[in-house]
Amino acid sequence: MYRLLFSRVLSRTDAEAIHHLTVRLLRILAILPIVRRILHGWLAPRDEALQVTAFGLRFPSPFGLAAGFDKDAACAPALSALGFGHVEVGTITAHAQPGNARPRLFRLPAERAIINRMGFNNAGAARAARRLSGPRQGVVGVNIGKTKVVPEEEATRDYVASARQLAPLADYLVVNVSSPNTPGLRDLQAVDRLRPLLAAVQEAAGSTPLLVKIAPDLADEDVDGVAQLAVDLGLAGIIATNTTISREGVSSTEAGGLSGRPLKARSLEVLRRLHAKVGGRLALVSVGGVEDVDDVWERLLAGATLVQGYTGLIYGGPLWPYRIHRQLSRRLRRHGYASVAEVVGRAA
Repeated sequence: MYRLLFSRVLSRTDAEAIHHLTVRLLRILAILPIVRRILHGWLAPRDEALQVTAFGLRFPSPFGLAAGFDKDAACAPALSALGFGHVEVGTITAHAQPGNARPRLFRLPAERAIINRMGFNNAGAARAARRLSGPRQGVVGVNIGKTKVVPEEEATRDYVASARQLAPLADYLVVNVSSPNTPGLRDLQAVDRLRPLLAAVQEAAGSTPLLVKIAPDLADEDVDGVAQLAVDLGLAGIIATNTTISREGVSSTEAGGLSGRPLKARSLEVLRRLHAKVGGRLALVSVGGVEDVDDVWERLLAGATLVQGYTGLIYGGPLWPYRIHRQLSRRLRRHGYASVAEVVGRAA
């Protein structure tokens, strides 16, 4: 039914307009506790075998929603009710900003991909903090980035300002230095620049687990460098990967970050490299090209403690996380595993 709706209606409508409409509908759901509880009772993962522990937090399942969908922390409770094991909101910046000029979101249905050049459009950390201070359901991570107008030399101060407002309200905090849509942002992934930034944000975050999100376009030696830095600083984990600037496997030349199926191979490659380098010393969160239970299973086997998706939701519809969890439960039992924890890293 959703596939028919997507092909006949959604795919012919402006992608960002549909996204904003969806968020508004989810915001309504978020303030209707009875409906939300009914949906959560139906769709949320209940199988104890799916439960996983990462950076001191208990997750009802390893599969969650990546940052980028709920940019303003507007509908996290509703997204949890759809069945995601965790929801990562953002990217949120210290100051409100409109993002890049429209159009800036493009579907590539033939490639099961999306290109976006949104540019961290959000209402700012203060607004997000007010929303996160209200009732919520499930594990919620907060992804923070640099305000576009802030000079690169003041980036650390900008991230720290966001961390001070949002870390106390987050189950975990993510430093995003890997979006291709803010000029100069990816330069912060260089280890000599990243070390003082992460150290300052870590201090501001206090006891809130801190992770860093990296790009798939990093050279292998730079992936190794960031991994070692994360261990040296005692970070909670690494999220790999963000969108790519590569256009391999797609026909579109639109500027922005590419997500979805074309990112699958590189994202898995980076995960395997990270696990070989730091596996067991910090949590690895795999995202990029995750479409179905086969992808989730493969990422777990390759060493991911948690797995995230986003583009798959656009093409799979609102029951996508429910289907993945149901199939994941069946697969665990078919292979004789008592829990997800037994699967992590088995094929590494």
